[in-house]
Amino acid sequence: MSFLKGGRGTGAPELGGELAKGIKGVPMTEHSEPTSAWSPFSHPVFRDLWLATVVSNVGTWMQSVGAAWLMTSLSPSPVLVALVQAATSLPMFILALPAGALADIADRRRLLLVTQGWMLAMAAVLGALTYLRATTPWVLLALTFLLGLGAAMNAPAWMALVPELVPRRDLAKAIALNSAGFNLSRAVGPAAGGAIVAAAGPGATFLLNAVSFLGVLVVLYRWRREATPAALPAERMVAAMLTGLRYVRHAPDLRAVLWLAGIFMASSGAVWALLPLVARYELGGGPGSYGILLGCLGAGAVLGAAVLSRVRTLVSGELLVAGATLLFAAMTVVLALVPNLAVLSAAMFLAGTAWLALVSSFNFAVQTAVPAWIRARVLAVYMVIFAGTLSLGSAVWGAVANHQGLKATLLYSALGTALGLLGLVRYRLKIEEELDLTPSLHWPAPIVAAEPQPEVGPILVMIEYRIDPKDGRHFAQAMRTLSLVRRRDGAIRWGLFEDLAEPGRYLETFIVETWVEHLRQHERLTVADRVVEDQVRAFHIGEVPPRVAHLIYAYGGKPRDRKRFLRKLRI
Repeated sequence: MSFLKGGRGTGAPELGGELAKGIKGVPMTEHSEPTSAWSPFSHPVFRDLWLATVVSNVGTWMQSVGAAWLMTSLSPSPVLVALVQAATSLPMFILALPAGALADIADRRRLLLVTQGWMLAMAAVLGALTYLRATTPWVLLALTFLLGLGAAMNAPAWMALVPELVPRRDLAKAIALNSAGFNLSRAVGPAAGGAIVAAAGPGATFLLNAVSFLGVLVVLYRWRREATPAALPAERMVAAMLTGLRYVRHAPDLRAVLWLAGIFMASSGAVWALLPLVARYELGGGPGSYGILLGCLGAGAVLGAAVLSRVRTLVSGELLVAGATLLFAAMTVVLALVPNLAVLSAAMFLAGTAWLALVSSFNFAVQTAVPAWIRARVLAVYMVIFAGTLSLGSAVWGAVANHQGLKATLLYSALGTALGLLGLVRYRLKIEEELDLTPSLHWPAPIVAAEPQPEVGPILVMIEYRIDPKDGRHFAQAMRTLSLVRRRDGAIRWGLFEDLAEPGRYLETFIVETWVEHLRQHERLTVADRVVEDQVRAFHIGEVPPRVAHLIYAYGGKPRDRKRFLRKLRI
């Protein structure tokens, strides 16, 4: 290995980059003046996009009703009806991770223009084929799947877009308004879809959904997004995806949220998958009945969005999740046992409130647990788990219903949903914990004899600590937490070693794949990460700070020898 040069592991903390300047030139101050809940609407792009999105979401929910009802007309098989939900969710499982990586490294506006145009085209084709009576069960599933591909590529970029549209002081309110708009469309769309299916057939809902994308396309086309110059080269696609997975792997609190969300989605998927069959065969109703039940789910979610912030001030996040889970399970039992439209409408209203409380709690926990540089990729992993478990659960519950009947299947689903609370015994939710995830930039630039090429490596970083020997055990415990930060931000290997000849002399070592990846580590550190580092540095004794050295892999073999070495490091 060749020695690049030792540097010092200290440096004055400073906030830099776009977050230090504020979003789109709006200064960020810690003591901003209070603003109205509607203040995000004062920003034209956010306001226009919010309105266009509500209209588009109404169209999407109308299409969901049309597709599910059309399948019950084309085939009475519970499996095929449940596969409509699976075809909608499965693309998210397949494409969310690459979509999240692309959203973090590419122009989000262009990506959204492409995905919105794709979804418009697929909805239009499905509408035309339905009017021509050329839609078969498998054509319906195929086009629903293709429409879902566009939604999967669209979702991570869309979720990560809001901070670019409003200043930081309005960000929380903008997220709340987006949630309210989504649930408003969920309340209106299914009822409107049921009425349109009854009056004009499913094909009308598909064509209206295609038209609903036009507003979003116009707003995105007119928006002139400010490009942010990057100091470092953009990450490559595969590397960016692996970075997202590595981050989740070494973030225990984040993994807890993902496990609990997956358990709930897999258990509760029967309600979404089998609801059209309940409306048609248990209630003996038509598309209007199905639309009413879905609309009540959406209306309950709107109520949940309105009261959730108040409820969170009264109970802990874990208690809220537990209560909402039990409420959803109870309403699933009602859906199974009470074939009365009025009673089921009330039950679905309460189920919608519980669903909103759970999903928003999971979303909030994920979004507040990760910094901006990795947000779209982590959200993509969350959506993979969310959609994958919902898709798999829908298919499984459909197969169970084929053999056991609707009532028994819904009762099994309710039991599984309630038993999912046992996950809280193993995985704790830290929803109330507030972390400062703004960039710290407290690491100084590495001191090197000559700046290496960006892609050379791997790079070995060594940090030397002097610790009072009697504090060795506590120091090692603090380093375990720091090791998660190192691995999460780019290290593929990490270790801590004590000098046998000199007690109290410790070397922290970690290996990063390339030089540019180590430079990205400098940019990725947050204020919360610095707190962890400061806890470790508090054990260091002496006036001289810990010494840092950067070394580069110097084996003179062929490129494949370097790749073989890297593969061994990842094992």
